[in-house]
Amino acid sequence: MSVLPPDMDAAGFAAFLEELRGAVGADWVWSGDADMFPYRDSFSPVWNTDEERHASAAVAPENVEQVSAVVRIARKHRVPLYPISTGKNFGYGGPSPNVNGSVVLDLKRMNRVLEVNNERNYCLVEPGVSYFDLQRAVDETGNKVMLDCPDPGWGSPIGNSLERGVGYTMPHFRDHFGSHCGMEVVLPDGEIMRTGMGALPGSDTWHEYPYGFGPDPAGLFAQGNFGVVTKMGFRLMPMPEYYRTGLITVPRRRDFIKLVNHVNYLSDSGLIGEVEYGSALRALMGDRDFLALITKTGGPSDAEMDAAASAAGLPSWQVELQFFGPEKATLENWNYAKDRILSDIPGAAAVDGDHFTMPATEEQLNNTTQPWQTSIKRRRSLGVPSLGAWKIVRDDGHVGFFPVLPRTGEAVFEVQRVLGDAMKEFPSLPSYFNALSTPLFWHTHTFQMVFAPSIKHDDPEHNAITHASMKKCVAVAAEHGWGDYRAAPIYQDDVSDTYSFNNHILRRFHEQLKDSIDPDGIIAPGRGGIWPRRFRA
Repeated sequence: MSVLPPDMDAAGFAAFLEELRGAVGADWVWSGDADMFPYRDSFSPVWNTDEERHASAAVAPENVEQVSAVVRIARKHRVPLYPISTGKNFGYGGPSPNVNGSVVLDLKRMNRVLEVNNERNYCLVEPGVSYFDLQRAVDETGNKVMLDCPDPGWGSPIGNSLERGVGYTMPHFRDHFGSHCGMEVVLPDGEIMRTGMGALPGSDTWHEYPYGFGPDPAGLFAQGNFGVVTKMGFRLMPMPEYYRTGLITVPRRRDFIKLVNHVNYLSDSGLIGEVEYGSALRALMGDRDFLALITKTGGPSDAEMDAAASAAGLPSWQVELQFFGPEKATLENWNYAKDRILSDIPGAAAVDGDHFTMPATEEQLNNTTQPWQTSIKRRRSLGVPSLGAWKIVRDDGHVGFFPVLPRTGEAVFEVQRVLGDAMKEFPSLPSYFNALSTPLFWHTHTFQMVFAPSIKHDDPEHNAITHASMKKCVAVAAEHGWGDYRAAPIYQDDVSDTYSFNNHILRRFHEQLKDSIDPDGIIAPGRGGIWPRRFRA
């Protein structure tokens, strides 16, 4: 579906593209249906409908100077740009823009790992660098640091952190934006800015002290549209000497509350890495009566769930813990975790998992000794990029809603009940919210729940149900104070609307900034729900 940029005719578009070719080379500017197909959101529930967002062209600069030139040309012609890093933001819009006719600013050619510092434990990368690229650079410099990766390793550290994406190691590394330090940004007028200590010529602490002097604007570039990030530094975890895992199980439904409190303490004390909650009772979901119990309106009672667990001879909940550090320290921390939890929760049990010297061998990455461990989980837990997560993708993809909730067992039970009841409006979708739904502990001090309904390119009716269910989930969750942390362009306005304190003052503040520094709305208008005056109506 060929589209033109807003407020531009075909002749103006042709002239604009010719200027881009002069800036970056003719081979690196694309337009037309065939060339633009890769810039569609292949996971879109509005695929082939009027709601689908289409770019008019794409341009791939080679360096920051070319990015600056592209931005200046776009500003001259008042053409909105939509920057992407590797374009692999699947489930959240992929490479597709908020505004039809935008030109994708594809940064894939800027793929240099500029530095890996093994003594001071940081790296500096460009946007087109993938986690695979960064891992190769780490290997080449002696494998003395460990990455923290999201599920698919072909994504970009810069792109994932700017989306506030997450990983699976220690708390202060798995928040990827939180672990960044220092960035270079091309502003909407083409000027190049560096944040933090990067603003001080001659400084050698750009990737160690994030703030510099005065206000720190770095946060504005995460999920925002105030500039194009062209370099970012990240703190890296020193390669630990040893790795160890263990599993804790608890017998009763209400034991989950105490279990969460203990795990929170261990995490906040820096004793454990990312954890994975689960339930052995999932093995019973093939039983129709049990499925009806866990999905009943209003939720099952604790007594009903305890009776089902007792009859099956299974614990109600489990949590996998992981430990990094010296061998003796990982053993002592595991023993401490066992003593703390088992002494406080009657009937709790512990199972030792794998443990070995780091870095892991291929054999240790590919083979696990316990049924609750898999090679996919092992790789992501140890910061080794892979594409194993694609095994979980159903149909033609999915969209993601991950509401943020308090880090308590009571909050998890409330989400199970409220969103479980709300989603009964869509009986054809899997039961994402039921009495066995467990939280993700990605971000350091909060939980998130998972809603990821699938899409099918050849089934518009199914996609319409997915689309409606996403909008309802956003609305119902917000009524209870659970806000989405990340969204595809087609849902960003819905999510932004829920952050409505004091007549949406946060959005109005962002829009004031946008109108000041980007009056023509050149950089990603609409991203993060921030609309410049030109497009606001």
